[in-house]
Amino acid sequence: MKRLLILFLFFTMSSAVLYSQNTAKVFCSFQFEGHALTGVVLLPQGSDSTRIEWDGQDFILLLQKQKRYGFTAVKKGFDSMFFELTVEQDTSIRISLIPTGMELNQAVITGTMRESRKSESPVAIDVYGAKFFRSNPVASIFESMQLIQGVRPQLNCNICNTGDIHINGLEGPYTMILIDGMPAVSGLSSVYGLMGIPMSMVERIEVVKGPASTLYGSEAVGGLINVITKKQDGNKVGAEMMMSNWGDLNLDASLAKSNRRISTLLGLNYFRYLNPIDINRDGFTDMTLQHRISIFNSWSFKRKSNEEFTVAGRYVYEDRWGGDMRWKPEFRRGDSIYGESIYTQRFELFGKYQFHLNTPLSVQFSANTHSQNSVYGQTAFIASQQIGFAQLLWQPRFGQHALLAGLAYRISFFDDNTVVTQQGDSQTGFANRPEIMRLPGLFLQDEWQFNKKHVLLLGARIDHNSTHGWVVSPRLNYKWNLEEMHSTFRLG
Repeated sequence: MKRLLILFLFFTMSSAVLYSQNTAKVFCSFQFEGHALTGVVLLPQGSDSTRIEWDGQDFILLLQKQKRYGFTAVKKGFDSMFFELTVEQDTSIRISLIPTGMELNQAVITGTMRESRKSESPVAIDVYGAKFFRSNPVASIFESMQLIQGVRPQLNCNICNTGDIHINGLEGPYTMILIDGMPAVSGLSSVYGLMGIPMSMVERIEVVKGPASTLYGSEAVGGLINVITKKQDGNKVGAEMMMSNWGDLNLDASLAKSNRRISTLLGLNYFRYLNPIDINRDGFTDMTLQHRISIFNSWSFKRKSNEEFTVAGRYVYEDRWGGDMRWKPEFRRGDSIYGESIYTQRFELFGKYQFHLNTPLSVQFSANTHSQNSVYGQTAFIASQQIGFAQLLWQPRFGQHALLAGLAYRISFFDDNTVVTQQGDSQTGFANRPEIMRLPGLFLQDEWQFNKKHVLLLGARIDHNSTHGWVVSPRLNYKWNLEEMHSTFRLG
């Protein structure tokens, strides 16, 4: 009996030693753009002998040496990825996941105002197409930003649920929102304007994280988000509807018509949530009630000389309120029941005229008017803002140099019922004095491509703010394509 026990222990220990000699430990982690990802589910494929452990930071895989293993990584908001492993020794690996619908090498225009492939741009740009938004359905662009790394939509009011978008930790005023390259959401509209951009009109969104003020002005110090609208291609009709058990309804509808010379796109967004809910039982609404309609229409005209003129307009009306569950419109600006009620109207017009194809000259323009009638308890804030913008672009090429020169002019008018737009004192009397800001600017940029591996981007912009004086914004970007390592190094 004693001999049998010794033999059993001998074979057991021998098997353990042989198993440990024939296995390797793999530390596996997942990331996106250098940031570690959590919440990833790792599924083994075709093997029942795989051991997967988690140490709080990495997956630990115990694999037999020289044997091929397959795994699938799954995370919400990202494409599933299948990969295979064959190892000889203990090792560590990092695997990058791609957000669902993120375009890897699509043509982009935001970083340099010149269309180029994403991989060739000296400025790092994230591109999110229609597939991304279909797989993560939301009612507005503001909500869709929460799935993008480095971009954080922040709610600044728990009752009226208004907010702004932060890029790389900088506050909302440093993030610029563009529609087809034209400044559309800024100033007074930065709080409410994002809610009214319907997803039905979006073809893709380009995000630049980091300073882009040389081309787009001082509001783009933190970064910018450029909403590219759908192109009018063929005759199409589309409609999407989304509802939840909270009673909110979001409807998107679109109609596209085109021929050889003229094309148009009509989009409609309707959002309705009028069901007060108080789950935490504090007597206040958990989500702001909203009633919003947004209409978008764009036209494109082409001539035989290859000239093209594009113009688009958008109208938004919104009524939102939050506060005491007993609040009704008749209590607006009263002192009996607290509520926050905001009426918003907004109209936008923007367009572009491209001269003859052989002439690298174009004109862009935009104009918008935004009015807000808001009441916070007994305090009223009535404000209006109008912004006009125009710029002339010249984009010639000389050998290895792609130049960009531009003249821009922006004028804004702001008026409200606060002391910001008042002058005088209690003795002489107060008078209303709307704020008018003029901002002419000049910018120049040179994209110098030494060869296929090296690109240097130099630029500078100078603006004169009628209130703050001269503002100078320099720019330097460098891209090094490491083909042998299948990597790209960018410095800005």
